[in-house]
Amino acid sequence: MKNWLRKNPQVRAIRVAAADLNGQPRGKRVPVRFADKAIEDGTRFPMSVLNLDIWGEDIDDSPLVLATGDRDGVLLPTERGFLPMPWLDTPTGLLPIWMYHEDGHPFEGDPRHALANVVARYTARGLTPVVAVELEFFLIDDSGRQLRVPPSPRTGKRRMMGEILSLRALDVFDGFFTELYAACEAMDIPADTAISEAGLGQFEINLMHQDDALRAADDAWLFKMLVKGLARRHNFAASFMAKPYDDYAGSGLHMHFSVLDKNGNNIFDDGSEKGSNLLLHAVNGCLNAMAGSTLIFAPHANSYERMVPGAHAPTGICWGYENRTTALRIPSGNHRARRIEHRLAGGDVNPYLIIAAVLGAAMNGIEDGILPPEPISGNAYNLDLPTIPTDWARAIDTFETCPETGRIFAPELVRNYVMTKRQELRYMAETSREEMTEIYIDTV
Repeated sequence: MKNWLRKNPQVRAIRVAAADLNGQPRGKRVPVRFADKAIEDGTRFPMSVLNLDIWGEDIDDSPLVLATGDRDGVLLPTERGFLPMPWLDTPTGLLPIWMYHEDGHPFEGDPRHALANVVARYTARGLTPVVAVELEFFLIDDSGRQLRVPPSPRTGKRRMMGEILSLRALDVFDGFFTELYAACEAMDIPADTAISEAGLGQFEINLMHQDDALRAADDAWLFKMLVKGLARRHNFAASFMAKPYDDYAGSGLHMHFSVLDKNGNNIFDDGSEKGSNLLLHAVNGCLNAMAGSTLIFAPHANSYERMVPGAHAPTGICWGYENRTTALRIPSGNHRARRIEHRLAGGDVNPYLIIAAVLGAAMNGIEDGILPPEPISGNAYNLDLPTIPTDWARAIDTFETCPETGRIFAPELVRNYVMTKRQELRYMAETSREEMTEIYIDTV
């Protein structure tokens, strides 16, 4: 880490940052001359900071605040080390951190530790999950009262239409995407293909698969930070908000994963189109935890506006082969790359929590060894299926009491997350649609 600073003498400021339960970066600005202290001794701030609501406010009656004197945690650098922050004018190094107790054991309310705990379950079995994510987002002109597509830097015109896989839509914002890819290269974020999507000014970028689930989550968290910061340099907003426009599809975060054994073999592959029994067991685990994990996949008030049948946001608990109307899709292609695509989450999720929820559910299924119901064919939206909670209050209650998610997340994290979401639910009930949109555009 110190070598990075020596190799980048132009750096004038340091940020240390951890992800809170909403995926918001929380941290401090540190002068470069005190960087060694942040590296060697860590930094300190209250444990309650990783458990703030979407406005950045303390949670009422949280045991992390007054009841314990709002005590500090110790935040140490993750293995990622320093990264540039290309969206800032001042050359700045970002040091990702995560939280520990004073005695050195992990703070279980930290979402990155939640994912580390799930990965440890795989490691104990000699297994390694391989993860990739597809992130959808909107480019938005939010300078007025009504959200609009930013004007073309070339013509000044606004293209008020969904343009699926349109090269012209990509070309309009070529300057932004060129800078974005250069910044991803500088931050070692493996950004792959970009496409235009079905919404107004909506795009998707895939991040390449990683055999390190923590790094895959880091990549997604950093990518969201980068996209939002860089867009402001181009005088518009970028948002991963689930559904900014009523009449167009919202943004999702689709997660693909497979699992390798200690010899590097994909345990989901048995040489057939069907896939191995371990694949089917993982599918069953994901289906069983799906309703209970909905609060992870749809964490905000606006998330549930995306959950509309027929709008590319599955609500039925089902799976199928090469079927994008299902919540779980088994993609076709080379059997050696056999994997599961989890299609439920919105773009507004915390990457650490969604990857933990999905991998944890799959491990539940592998441990239980039970086959799933038969895969469906055809349009899942037309079938009578069990469904996930489609309102925020019910999702909160279901997450709190679900035994499957209780096998994945520590009780402390479940408690903190539920308290956070109930507070947001209360306050959002008094918030207008316009005010809610303004909150979510910049935060999620």
